[in-house]
Amino acid sequence: MQRHDPLPRGRIRRTMPLAGFTARAAGGRVVAGLRERTGDAGAVERFHERTAERYTELLGHSKGVLMKVGQMMSLVDGDAFGTGGFAPYQKALSRLRRDAPPMDPALVHEVLAAELGDAVTLFEEFDDEPMAAASIGQVHRGVLRDGREVAVKIQYPGVAQAIRDDLANSELLATFMRFVSSAAGVVPDTRVIAREAAARLAEELDYRHEARMIARFGELYRGHPLIHIPEAVAEVSGERVLTMTMLHGMDWAQAQPADQDLKNTWTEVIARFVHGNFRHANLVHADPHPGNYRFNADGSVGFLDFGCVKVLPEQARHDWVLMNRAALDGRFDDCRAHMQGVGFVDDDTDLSTGEIHRWWDVLLLELTGAPQPVTYTSESTARLMNSLFSVDARSPVNRLRVPEDFAFFPRVQLSLNHVAVGMRATLFVRALMDDLDGVAEPVTDVGRLHRAWVRERGLPAALDRHDQS
Repeated sequence: MQRHDPLPRGRIRRTMPLAGFTARAAGGRVVAGLRERTGDAGAVERFHERTAERYTELLGHSKGVLMKVGQMMSLVDGDAFGTGGFAPYQKALSRLRRDAPPMDPALVHEVLAAELGDAVTLFEEFDDEPMAAASIGQVHRGVLRDGREVAVKIQYPGVAQAIRDDLANSELLATFMRFVSSAAGVVPDTRVIAREAAARLAEELDYRHEARMIARFGELYRGHPLIHIPEAVAEVSGERVLTMTMLHGMDWAQAQPADQDLKNTWTEVIARFVHGNFRHANLVHADPHPGNYRFNADGSVGFLDFGCVKVLPEQARHDWVLMNRAALDGRFDDCRAHMQGVGFVDDDTDLSTGEIHRWWDVLLLELTGAPQPVTYTSESTARLMNSLFSVDARSPVNRLRVPEDFAFFPRVQLSLNHVAVGMRATLFVRALMDDLDGVAEPVTDVGRLHRAWVRERGLPAALDRHDQS
């Protein structure tokens, strides 16, 4: 492959040895030393700000696994932790979602030619300027000879090997997560989360896998009045190039000035997608951040980026729904039993049913303890964060196990909450969950449209056993 300059934009480079990165994960000791020596709380804040900037620069250049995980973690609302330590990292890492440097156009065409061969002639138009650039690839607009407008996702050369090299270092992800989590004063089970993140990241490297996931979601939501899924175009797709039909609509920033009723509708549609995926099928869209939506004036939403998808085993899916249903209904002896079935609780766990009850009451406040409809505010994010993460070793969340099948669920929950808060949405959220579970009729127009579609399609209900044959 011809090189067009000494280091074209988009080629992979390392700016710091990974061993050095691991060594710096002792940042908590540095912070303690700063506080002890100076007595200056401002010195601690400045330390975190400088460190966040250094890591953001490192990750932005690496385009490897650390950048991808950095983007994932940037979606967490740092101010909600309450300690202030994570906020500089959240703000700095958020730039990774919008400031990733694009590839040189000549390099883009090299990848297209290498991956598609003669199929590149199927493009009538292809825009060299990317529409978006992210952690492992960038997206270009194109038009096929049959007239279809498409979005073409092209993987950065070398990114797959860079990520595989990172994933071969089993401590790398866990170390990075421990470092950033320690800045917030939280203690998640980083090893389990890191293993699940590694599995999903490995799948994201093969765009043929994403094409298969697009097909599964497209079949699931076939004919839905408000949920739109792109179509993968196989003849101009491969391992490193994915061509999809274009979904038009407003992006997140463009949607913000919309009428509040419309924003409420969009949020309800997104909530039905997130919660419906594993209630009507066994799918979890594990990358539900605002950049992956396209908003339309008729209330419909287009969903993008299906590289990070978890397919749940049926027993785990069914136990998860039963666990949540028991908590919603206030049956906490049953809830504890289902938590044990899912794997959150084992025989050695000393959590009482009363402690579990109180924890779920906080976690589900909008559903079980608040007047309906509920308006989402930053306080709901802070409360959710503090129920899912805690510095207190005796907190129920720190005495639960983290089953790998559900390691991404806190991120999905937080991201959905982030969307609801960002839209300042008001939702009949308890009724939404009840009708998705099939225990009550819908109370909103969106809910009635969704229920009619479910019945027309003959989809299984949440509490049914799903046939995965």
